[in-house]
Amino acid sequence: MGMEWYDMVAKKNGGYKSNAIFTVEGISGEDVFEKELIQLLRNSKSALDAGCGHGDFTIKMAKYAYGIVGFDWSIELLKIADSLKEHYKADNVNFVRAATKSELPFEDGQFDLVYCRRGPTSITKHSRILCPGGIIYGICPEYPDIIAILSERLSDNGFIDIQFNIFDDVICVFPNDREFAKFLTAFPGNPDYTLPENKPLIDEKVNENMINGRLCYRQWRIIWKAIKS
Repeated sequence: MGMEWYDMVAKKNGGYKSNAIFTVEGISGEDVFEKELIQLLRNSKSALDAGCGHGDFTIKMAKYAYGIVGFDWSIELLKIADSLKEHYKADNVNFVRAATKSELPFEDGQFDLVYCRRGPTSITKHSRILCPGGIIYGICPEYPDIIAILSERLSDNGFIDIQFNIFDDVICVFPNDREFAKFLTAFPGNPDYTLPENKPLIDEKVNENMINGRLCYRQWRIIWKAIKS
């Protein structure tokens, strides 16, 4: 999947988001992640948001932080991020164009906290940018072997005290097919399910996700955390 997909979503939705309407039932890993991140930021002097997207979450977290740098590779997403920074006058935030597939433009030990909110888990390979004792903290959807993959990456890159917390009893409930289609369209690499020509595809997805007569989607999240040795 190329960066063109992210640029498309940025132009279509005004950022890396779905704009879908739904309710959440159960303890959401997303909420737990945000609350703990706020506490980590209060004790941080230099934080990095890995895969910041259009920057709204970065700016939201900035009011708890001394300073945050956010990076992403999508030009369109970063345009929105810079616009939001100016709008909210978030002077303690900076956005940088970078990608984990190449060397990151940061100094060794520059950060004491790196967080990754559904961004690239390959950030774990760039441990040099964390100072000794620094924390890496992330949340991602669950997919096959993700815990084993992250465990190996973290161990191989000098991290210790590796922790995982699984949230698998949450469901998102949608009022209709249209909102569900908007939600799925925002998944990386997915087609635009809201287009008329993709109605057979979304009809199939709807049938697969009916739970007790309600249109639902199970929200699987894994929160992971480790310390730079």
